[in-house]
Amino acid sequence: MKILCLLLVGGAILSLTACERQKPEREYMPDMYESTSLKAQKEDPFSKDGAAAKVPPEGTVPRGFAPYHYTKDETDKAGRELRNPIMKTKMNVERGQKVFNTYCIVCHGKKGNGEGTVVPPFPRPPSLLSDKIIKYPDGSIFNIITNGQNNMPNYRSQIKAEDRWAVIDYIRALQRAAHPTKEDTQELESEAVK
Repeated sequence: MKILCLLLVGGAILSLTACERQKPEREYMPDMYESTSLKAQKEDPFSKDGAAAKVPPEGTVPRGFAPYHYTKDETDKAGRELRNPIMKTKMNVERGQKVFNTYCIVCHGKKGNGEGTVVPPFPRPPSLLSDKIIKYPDGSIFNIITNGQNNMPNYRSQIKAEDRWAVIDYIRALQRAAHPTKEDTQELESEAVK
């Protein structure tokens, strides 16, 4: 008799554990549980202007966004005021080479001389190895990459700011390779002696 009672109680407990509730018996604050969602293009009857999409307060910026205050025509000003914030390390130059080979090589060519693969049908870009570009400050080149110039589009959305600076370091390495200074040749000679 005891065994039969234990089996019945055990069976009842097991059958109750298999029950699953789909909905709570009582909803506390059902408006929060089933909130009304509005599509940005729809109307909101409770807003002043009737629009569901709200304009952000003046002066706010999204997280992770750094505003850029120079226009396409302010290349000289950017050259005077902007400084390359990343250290010129081998890793950063290699990162710049990777980004250069992804975005810039088709127009500027592998050596930066303006002999890219799209040049015959499109106008030839200026050589990055020319005296004019060599004399550009890093900030001017950064502004050109950011805002574009002449036929070159802007790369603000495609290339992150730190990668644009790394590209400038790589361009400087291309320029030094094309026009080595006396110090560069002395470094090479001292390395050859070792």
